[in-house]
Amino acid sequence: MSWFLWLLTQWPSSALSLLLLSVVGRQMGLEVVQAIVCSRWGAPNNKSLYQDGDVIIGGLFNLYYIPSAVEQSFTKLPHYEPCTGLDLEPLKYTYAMVFAVEEINSNSTLLPGVKLGYRILDSCSRYPWALQGALSLVGGDSHGCNLTGFMYRSAAYEQPAETAGGKPVPLLIAAASSTTGKMMSRILGPLSVPVISYLASCPCLSDRTKFPNFFRTIPSDIYQAWAMARLAIRFHWTWMGAVIENNDYGQLAIQVFQEEIQGKGVCLAFIETVSRETIMSDARRAALTIQASTARVTDRQFLASEAWSTSDDLLQDLAISKVANGVLGVAIRSSTIPGFEDYLRSLHPIHRPDDEFLRDLWKREFGCSPGPIQLHITPVSSYSSSRLKTRSDYPSNVSTSSPAKGSLQRASLPPCSGTESLEGVQHPFTDTSQLRVAYNVYLAVYAAAHALHSLLSCPSRDNSHGHNSSTCSSPKHIKPMELLQHLNKVNVTTPQGEIFYFQGADIPAKYDLVNWQNTPEGPLKLVLIGRVDGFDLHLNESAIQWSTGSNQVPASVCSESCPPGTRKANRKGEPLCCFDCIPCAEGEISNKTGSLHCERCPSEFWSNVEQTACVPRQLDFLSFNETLGITLTTAAVSGAAVTTAVFAVFLCYRQTPMVRANNSELSFLLLLSLKLCFLCSLVFIGRPSIWSCRFQQAAFGISFVLCVSCLLVKTLVVLAVFRSARPGAGALMKWFGPGQQRGSVGLFTSIQVIICAIWLSLSPPVPQPDLGFQGSKVTLECAMHSVVGFSLVLGYIGLLACTCLLLAFLARKLPDNFNEAKLITFSMLIFCAVWVAFVPAYVSSPGKYVVAVEIFAILASSYGLLLCIFAPKCFIILLRPQKNTKKHLMAR
Repeated sequence: MSWFLWLLTQWPSSALSLLLLSVVGRQMGLEVVQAIVCSRWGAPNNKSLYQDGDVIIGGLFNLYYIPSAVEQSFTKLPHYEPCTGLDLEPLKYTYAMVFAVEEINSNSTLLPGVKLGYRILDSCSRYPWALQGALSLVGGDSHGCNLTGFMYRSAAYEQPAETAGGKPVPLLIAAASSTTGKMMSRILGPLSVPVISYLASCPCLSDRTKFPNFFRTIPSDIYQAWAMARLAIRFHWTWMGAVIENNDYGQLAIQVFQEEIQGKGVCLAFIETVSRETIMSDARRAALTIQASTARVTDRQFLASEAWSTSDDLLQDLAISKVANGVLGVAIRSSTIPGFEDYLRSLHPIHRPDDEFLRDLWKREFGCSPGPIQLHITPVSSYSSSRLKTRSDYPSNVSTSSPAKGSLQRASLPPCSGTESLEGVQHPFTDTSQLRVAYNVYLAVYAAAHALHSLLSCPSRDNSHGHNSSTCSSPKHIKPMELLQHLNKVNVTTPQGEIFYFQGADIPAKYDLVNWQNTPEGPLKLVLIGRVDGFDLHLNESAIQWSTGSNQVPASVCSESCPPGTRKANRKGEPLCCFDCIPCAEGEISNKTGSLHCERCPSEFWSNVEQTACVPRQLDFLSFNETLGITLTTAAVSGAAVTTAVFAVFLCYRQTPMVRANNSELSFLLLLSLKLCFLCSLVFIGRPSIWSCRFQQAAFGISFVLCVSCLLVKTLVVLAVFRSARPGAGALMKWFGPGQQRGSVGLFTSIQVIICAIWLSLSPPVPQPDLGFQGSKVTLECAMHSVVGFSLVLGYIGLLACTCLLLAFLARKLPDNFNEAKLITFSMLIFCAVWVAFVPAYVSSPGKYVVAVEIFAILASSYGLLLCIFAPKCFIILLRPQKNTKKHLMAR
């Protein structure tokens, strides 16, 4: 955790400040109504870098990074001590600006005949100092002013031959932070002074209505946050944590990041903020939160913003290299500046005795004092010399180091021998392998130079320098408004051939994607693994060295991705990235990882066992090979065999009273119909076909009608016999003779034949898959296209059965030792009960079990009739022959 705390403490500190400035003016100039005498706000530092020229551009950099503590009493002007601690990176930015100016001055095609100068100040990462420095540069750094004769009348920067402090600048290369950029743009906006920033990346600065004079050579943070979100989405890091600085930078960056990941399956487990005022406690809290994260991760993988992804201090720290290898980061694009490394190595206080920044560099790196400063007083109107000059033109009321203190510091360091040099020395200051912010400064200078070139170029200008058209601008009369207009239209081509232009305040976004990788020596190295061009991300994944040390992308999820065959189910009260995986229901599939929903298979298909694909449903029907089919077949064949056996017994004993009683012909016909009932059930078993579907219903309907018709006629005969025994009823039997009995059975049966013929000719049942049943198998069944026809068949059977039951019930108590009406009554009760129970069972049974229910009803009712009517008779015929006599049967 200590390395993480140290990492956060590397951020430069800043102070909050508020400055209210009222400017009264017009778009084309300032016109002060009342004469006001004012004095310049005191500057906290007396160091600057200056080169004279026809046009001076200003520069502000945070050259010193250790500000002193400030005590505000709010009863007097704030008191600032000078900053200490020279920062090498901003110093490199400074000399990138100097190098670019000198390169432009040596270019005969860019700003020909015009020498470019510069004035560079230190802002020490303090907002008041940055604002004071900007106003000092824009105002010419004079000690006092009378606004009645303000030099900015007509909005023209008339650069006088000499001033007390220096020439005013028409353009600033400044704003090392977005807050500074907003302050400068708003303060200098009424003056139309352009501000080109090299490091302010807040998206808010793209608003041209609020910041019309602001430009920058660094992309907006929108693109950086977008790139980080795309990396998280690409690597499927769905459960992440964010540590941001508690300011506009951090809040806006996390807002853009969250907008980009919304709906993409990425969630933030936590958002920790750190403030500079409480950096240690905030960093410790953030580290503990990271350590306690509930994410299922293979290791800690960091995704860095450009604020620290290229930090040399972090890369060189061995303690950090143990835990921070594999960091992926978005970095400001890197480029090369030809000749810049040689230029930096050639810097020497002997050649630049007035360069106070270079002197401080020598003191820091070589531990010696380059010697006393030699003051060179040169009129500011003269620019024949290109020597760098340090100006000590700040008022004495600013607290600076006293001469005695400065002498004591110089005395503490030995004098330099003059042999100290940056040539041939490996040093971060001279390392130009990855120029990022320095290249932004370089581009800013070229943007300013091209805008000035466009402004000062005049087609009607005479070749002589003494004649200028009235429409042409002069280097000594530059109007910031006109320079701002030309800057909006600038199209820059650098010496390296790179073309860029401003889109409002911004340039086309370009970033590098970098990776921290281990080296044999110990420190980490920065490896380029991709780039970002606008909203296009290009990445070489094979070049990435992950924190785990393997080639596999580390995982970071709250819940593992749901495999195929399952779907996500969000947990109540938890983020969307935390979910459970629920198996798909039968008949549904999910064929990809992380499915939100399961898709139902088409009706002809069903899900496989893994529920990852739809497979064709297998045709299913009641076959002779399965257990149920074998059981029903056995029952049907057994019933037919028993019926045949009874038929044989009756045939052998056809002359006995038991067989001859109540028309033996009807008994034999009844046995034949029962055998047909048993055998017709076999037609229902097996693969349905067109003819089997038609035949099974016809055989079923006709067989049962024949059977019930025989029973009905038998019952009528019993009733007629006993009725004929009454006086005057002898003529009744002539209607129930053998011929009439056979005719009645034929008549009843022929009605069913007609019904079946009409039904099967108009709308017969056909084989059809039953897709309504849910399962891996689809039942091939005989579909009843005409429910009316099937209902008539069953209804006619039911009508005959109910009539027979009613008549048999009436004849059950007739006097006789063997009254067949009792047997018929009991058998018809079983018959009716079976078929009444058949209806709900038939409707509710699934698939092939519908057929099984119908077969069961056929067999149950057939067995009921066979056993109830013929079992008692066979018992007497075979086992009680003494009772098989007419005397016994007629006894009462």
